Amino acid sequence: MPQTNRLTLYNAKGGTGKTTVGINVAGALAQRGKSVCFVDLDPQGNATEGLGFVEIYDLEDPNLLDHLLEADRDPSELVLEHEEFDVIPSNVEMLNAEYELSIDDYEGYPAVEYLDDLLDDLDGQWDYILIDAPPFFGEITDNALYASKNVLIPALTESTSERAVELLLDQIVRLEREEDIFVDEIAAVANRVETNNEAERMKEWMESAFPDIPVFNVRKRVALQRAHSEGVSIFKHEESSDMEAVFLEIADAVIEHFGDTQ
Repeated sequence: MPQTNRLTLYNAKGGTGKTTVGINVAGALAQRGKSVCFVDLDPQGNATEGLGFVEIYDLEDPNLLDHLLEADRDPSELVLEHEEFDVIPSNVEMLNAEYELSIDDYEGYPAVEYLDDLLDDLDGQWDYILIDAPPFFGEITDNALYASKNVLIPALTESTSERAVELLLDQIVRLEREEDIFVDEIAAVANRVETNNEAERMKEWMESAFPDIPVFNVRKRVALQRAHSEGVSIFKHEESSDMEAVFLEIADAVIEHFGDTQ
């Protein structure tokens, strides 16, 4: 059975549109004929809500945190069907995840490996697993990066993004050193790009900050917000958008990175 490619979407700065980018990259991969599972690792559950699973977020069982902490459970019971791709939703119990993982780490358990172990049990079921990491540093994000070892970085084209991206890269280096792994940067996405001088300067800065990977520009479009409100990507939304082509380009870059020629 072929191994599933894993990719984390991450920026520790909130409000970057990370979840919207993730959902539309997943939708674009599905458009390219790839099977996808979208993992909402963010305790706030924005992707879970944005994909139409609001009621699932409050379920007591099954929930993602229990499966992270209890290795003997079958993670397939977490998987939900969406019209475009499968979803492992977040849950209100994930609000306790940072504390629980920190305690296990302090007590000597390999807490950073919990998500990796969970996804190993699902390996081969999809072509891609996309992990929506929370917008903060900590144990949950370390789990996402450790499990995927590949990252796609969305950032807004505003000056505050510079420091956020620098801190993110520092965190990746720290994790690599601590766990003796390599986290590959696949692409960066300049998100909600507007036509102004600051946006143009930030686009240039991102290209200089990521000289070895593609930097994509996703312009601010109401269609993206409306699709999110309807629980789908722009590829299933009735309103067409010129950003569909951009997300297909991102999907193609992901496919090329993994050498997925099937």
